[in-house]
Parts: sequence; structure tokens; C-alpha cells
Amino acid sequence: MNTEQLKKLCLSLPGAVCKELAAPGNLLSYSIQGKKFAYFKTSKPQQWRFSLRVTAERFLELTDQPGINPARYMHRFHWVSIVNVSTVDEDYLTELLLWSYHRAVQTLPKRAQKLIPVQK
Repeated sequence: MNTEQLKKLCLSLPGAVCKELAAPGNLLSYSIQGKKFAYFKTSKPQQWRFSLRVTAERFLELTDQPGINPARYMHRFHWVSIVNVSTVDEDYLTELLLWSYHRAVQTLPKRAQKLIPVQK
């Protein structure tokens, strides 16, 4: 999966919105009702580095792999950065993204959660 395909997948999730943040952040952020579930870095040196939240167990597993690092400033919340998304298996990347999305949905108030169609 390339960067463009991943962007489309992020936006295809129910209720997902994309917001571009200019300098100093330089991010393309994906969220649902203000709860971030993924983002791309849009400036060099790591342009199109992709970050998302993972479980504590997967955080340890993923950060042991080359090209996957703890996300800068967010690592304490179990966020990882994938330097090149095309190096990660498409199904695995989709699974990670969906988990991050569902985790963001779970942090919403129950009333808001009921309004979001179920995504598998």
C-alpha cells in the first residue's frame, strides 16, 4: 500500500476527517470528532512518515523492526511512526489502522459512539 492509498483508507472510515496543520507541526492529521487516530508528517526529512496508535504489546513488537520507530512526542501513549508505509504488509497495516481508529472511537462519549456506523 502506498501513501495515497493509505490516505484514502483513512478518509473512508466513518466520521473520519482530515486536517492539514502548517508549520511548525507540518502534519496531515486524521481524526474522528477531534480524537486523532493517525497522521502523516508532511515536511522533510521524514516526509510521509505515518504514525498511529498501537497496543502496548504491538508497540514493543513494532519498534523492534527496522523502519518503525516510537512516534516523536507521542511514544509514551504507544504511538509508532512507520518511515515507509510501502514496506509494511497491506493487511497488517490496515489492521493496525483499524485498531487505532476504533481506539479513538472508544474514547468518545457513548452517545457519540452510537452515531458512528460499525467498521470492521
